[in-house]
Amino acid sequence: MSTLYLLHKPYRMLSQFTDERGGRATLKDVIDMPGIYAAGRLDYDSEGLLLLTDDGALIHRISDPRHKQPKTYWVQVEGEPGDTALDALRQGVTLKDGVTRPARVRRLSDPRVAPRQPPIRRRIETPTTWLEVVITEGRNRQVRRMTAHVGHPTLRLIRVAIGAWRLEGLAPGQWRSETLHAPMKPRPSSARATRRRS
Repeated sequence: MSTLYLLHKPYRMLSQFTDERGGRATLKDVIDMPGIYAAGRLDYDSEGLLLLTDDGALIHRISDPRHKQPKTYWVQVEGEPGDTALDALRQGVTLKDGVTRPARVRRLSDPRVAPRQPPIRRRIETPTTWLEVVITEGRNRQVRRMTAHVGHPTLRLIRVAIGAWRLEGLAPGQWRSETLHAPMKPRPSSARATRRRS
């Protein structure tokens, strides 16, 4: 039996509990449970679901690319990607570190997301589009590099799911815990919500 913590990592927060440089927000600002570590990470300028636990074997099962846990992102991109750009993402694009695995991609009409502070920089003459992108890899800044490759840079990136675990119900900085009675089996009924530390 293991305890898994689901955290909504805010924008401009490190996916770790310390900051060697100093001055940046860390996980300790919103969750201070002894001995837990993140299973994977999110970039400083990305938001969304981060999974944490003190179970090293569980961390390995979640984060090891061989297990191909699908990761779902809502991505606000510059411009309006056409079918050619979306099909390229679905088939796999060639980045500096090789060809990506095919992604599942669809347009989102109006996702309900919390306002970001500060908001994205927008150019009045350039529209933006929200996409849902599902990948089974974890390369460095992969989704951002993929959308840039097809000509639509990422303006905002929110991870909304890792496997069956979802961000729903958590505002930025909030977390909840789940008791896992079997490896990799979410138990939403045993979850308890906890607000950010004040």
